[in-house]
Amino acid sequence: MDKFTTLTGIVAPLEALNVDTDQIIPKQFLKRVERSGYEGMLFYDWRYLEDGKTPDPAFELNAPRYQGASILLTKDNFGCGSSREHAPWALNNYGFRCILAPSFADIFYYNCFNNGMLPIVLPGNVIESLFTEVRATEGYELTVDLAAETITKPDGGVIAFEISPFLKERLLNGWDQVGLTLLHKDKIAAYEAKRGIA
Repeated sequence: MDKFTTLTGIVAPLEALNVDTDQIIPKQFLKRVERSGYEGMLFYDWRYLEDGKTPDPAFELNAPRYQGASILLTKDNFGCGSSREHAPWALNNYGFRCILAPSFADIFYYNCFNNGMLPIVLPGNVIESLFTEVRATEGYELTVDLAAETITKPDGGVIAFEISPFLKERLLNGWDQVGLTLLHKDKIAAYEAKRGIA
């Protein structure tokens, strides 16, 4: 898993409440088990017109100014619904490494950390201010510093955030679930040798 240390990127706004995992990636795309190749399926029912191919100009993320965005700005309860891990896969494949919201669904929140993404919880008034600033300035960028737990705005203003020390350490080191297990490989090998498994 890629490490997350600092990120400077364009911010894309998705002003919607209770965005569930079926809206993030619809159920018809869940037959695949690979972790890659989902970028075209992200927000599929919103991004495309009825033909499933033509980008819908009414969907804000389709605007040219938000192409290449790596930070998603959204609303309460993002990632609710089923626990499908395809949702963070699709967001990550599209290029999002960080999501800013007032709240996240619990399972989705932890799935982000399993896939090298940083979900940040910010107060509602801060999120609303960011929506205003993002829309007022084309190419609006933020710099997220995980070690310092800060977000720096274009005007130099700093927003502080908090994160669990354990989850922070995981992202800074690029440890997914397998990586965490491999931290104990010597103990595992000793156990297997003792049990005659090796």
